[in-house]
Amino acid sequence: MESAAKVKLLGKGSDNETQLLEILQQQGWQVSRHFLFDESGACCCHQHSVSDGLGVVVLDAISTDELRRLEASMCGIRVPWVAVVDESALAVSDIRHLILDLCFGFVTYPVDHESLQSLLRNAARLAHIQHLEDDARGADTPQDDVSEYEMVGTTPVMWDLFKTIRKVAAVDASVCIHGESGTGKELTAQAIHERSHRSSGPFQAINCGALPDNLIQSELFGHEKGAFTGAAQRKIGRIEAADGGILFLDEIGDLPLDLQVNLLRFLETRRIQRIGSLNEIDVDVRVLAATHVDLAKAVDEGRFREDLYHRLNVLQVVVPALREHPEDIEVMARFFFKRFAGEKPATLRGFSRESMAAMRQYPWPGNVRELINRIRRAMVMCEGRLIQPDDLGIERRRIHRHIRTLDQSRDRAECDAILSALVRNKYCINAAAEELDISRVTMYRLLNKHGIPRSPAESSSEPELA
Repeated sequence: MESAAKVKLLGKGSDNETQLLEILQQQGWQVSRHFLFDESGACCCHQHSVSDGLGVVVLDAISTDELRRLEASMCGIRVPWVAVVDESALAVSDIRHLILDLCFGFVTYPVDHESLQSLLRNAARLAHIQHLEDDARGADTPQDDVSEYEMVGTTPVMWDLFKTIRKVAAVDASVCIHGESGTGKELTAQAIHERSHRSSGPFQAINCGALPDNLIQSELFGHEKGAFTGAAQRKIGRIEAADGGILFLDEIGDLPLDLQVNLLRFLETRRIQRIGSLNEIDVDVRVLAATHVDLAKAVDEGRFREDLYHRLNVLQVVVPALREHPEDIEVMARFFFKRFAGEKPATLRGFSRESMAAMRQYPWPGNVRELINRIRRAMVMCEGRLIQPDDLGIERRRIHRHIRTLDQSRDRAECDAILSALVRNKYCINAAAEELDISRVTMYRLLNKHGIPRSPAESSSEPELA
């Protein structure tokens, strides 16, 4: 195991590192020492090419900012890492995450020489197996399906959405789903379908803006054989195919005016006529519509029929833009990272703190769809252990920054920290307070201050759709 004879020792230059250096040399390892900071305190992180060997990182008296720089250095020196840490430091969440994300294992003080030697040798064997697995990986990836984009969220704004979905699913009235492109309007419609009494029936979706005007009527209502040139056989339309279930009309605002009349008649009579037929067919269908445009404004401008608008807009569901609940970005990113784990290299472990910070600051004009696409691309293209902002295609200097007062920034950071701690500890107040190093009384005061529910059940009995 010649490659394992080389060890990179990384740290701040403490006395413990000097002792470790002597131990490793006595055990026969060829040790090269790397310092995180120079004498002036400046960062000495340098990017290194992939190399053989192992790494030992000493986590002594590391601040949050130093952890960020240490993480960048460890990602640059791309070797399997073993951490040496004081037992008390394991109570720090950031240190635990660094060990879990980047290290094969760890030892605590006082360092047992045999345990360290055994851990390093096992890490080297695992690294060798990992390289073999990388070489043997095929190009097969799981096929896309509807379930790959489950709705995920832990913030009050998302709990309100889940609560609304549950309510509208219990009745049979028409629903108009509003939201920007990429927010998940079709997912919302599917969630309503799955929770309704029509869940065993079909779910038919059609994008009104994606079909030529001359095909939409046939697509919706169907046609008889010979009804027009090219109609070689009878075709069942989407409305008829959805009998007993739900018809989802995406981008309803793009429906031509003449077809709006036909749709209105169906909503009033619950009957359709195929093109070329004189017979009417009874159809039992619930209609859900979605749009990213302001339908009320379209009515005022004469682009959408007012009577159809009121027929469709019996119930409303508003899907929030991603920028309205940035606290969910980290939860969503980790969820989709696991969802598409089959597409990533075996060495990729997760997201760096820099990339998480960049994602929280990015405005996400494409909403959740853009988040998914950027994460999937980064997972394929990333060559390091952790995804960096460049892998996501997000440059920090181009991120639009909203001007906030110092108090607003403090409140936002405080709220984010509390929400993250609650999510990590599954809403156990005591555990979250302990992680944040505050008392239980202070935690309750901060929850009231920021309007944060103490559990998902306070806003919805269904905090997550998956």
